Amino acid sequence: MTIVQSVAERIVENVAQVIIGKRNEIRLTVLGLLCQGHILIEDVPGVGKTMMARALASSIGAEFNRIQFTPDMLPSDVTGVSVFNQRTREFEFRPGPIMSQIVLADEINRATPKTQAALLEAMEEGQLTVDGITYPMDEPFLVIATQNPIEYEGTFPLPEAQLDRFMLRIRLGYPSPQEEVAMLDSQQYAHPLHSLQQVVTVDELVSAQRALRDTYINQDVKNYIVNLVATSRQHPDVYLGASPRGALALYRLSQARAAYVGREYVIPDDAKALAEVTLAHRIIVGPNARIKDVTASSIVNSILSMVPVPGATVGARY
Repeated sequence: MTIVQSVAERIVENVAQVIIGKRNEIRLTVLGLLCQGHILIEDVPGVGKTMMARALASSIGAEFNRIQFTPDMLPSDVTGVSVFNQRTREFEFRPGPIMSQIVLADEINRATPKTQAALLEAMEEGQLTVDGITYPMDEPFLVIATQNPIEYEGTFPLPEAQLDRFMLRIRLGYPSPQEEVAMLDSQQYAHPLHSLQQVVTVDELVSAQRALRDTYINQDVKNYIVNLVATSRQHPDVYLGASPRGALALYRLSQARAAYVGREYVIPDDAKALAEVTLAHRIIVGPNARIKDVTASSIVNSILSMVPVPGATVGARY
């Protein structure tokens, strides 16, 4: 068993003790963590978005901070601020909550665009610049943002530049009746999060993040990923298609998925399985298509049926 597979399975099994019945969504979150990519969880209140982030941080023993976004927040509430020290007669930087390893940006769309923009540099470049001084973020660094799709009063939709920095977007959905009963039983005396143990060290996680990049991708599969992204820009129902960052995200996640199942190479099915969560939030549906209730997810499914899949012999050439 490879280190990537070992680390991923331990985290998934541990988080599944808290988030019941959402194993596929947990896997996707762990794949994003392995790829050092940020995650957007969009769903209705109360389905476990915050618990997912806290369980993930507990599983790897990472430093965890939560930012509760509100309309009156300032960028300095996120990044930190330089304060004048009367004793030393010098300015001292007091880091904000973004200076952590796993950051939960709760209800991110409630903050103003100016405050949302405070996350951009940290999410893309792994560093933060305040008053002309640049501070590197600790490894691993992951932003898990949540937003509720049904609340429009007092919200500010995320701009394209912000959405594009999230490697994938997932939805948890409601549990089944049986899963909901299991959830009630698990919390009869105490929340399972309180007894959750660390199962992976930060060093192990960083090693797994580096190891998965050795997962081989055939040229045909690379072309397939690029064709999927390029087709999103030419689709008649699309106003703005996926960016090159989207192609790189699909490339990295495909590597992670292959390594997670124990393969040393990527196959087209890896890219197909991850296309919707990777590309849909990067696509802006055209106004005419929106009138017809066309969604970005349906467009991605349409693209998957349009783009030819590399031949079945591609795996034999590894």
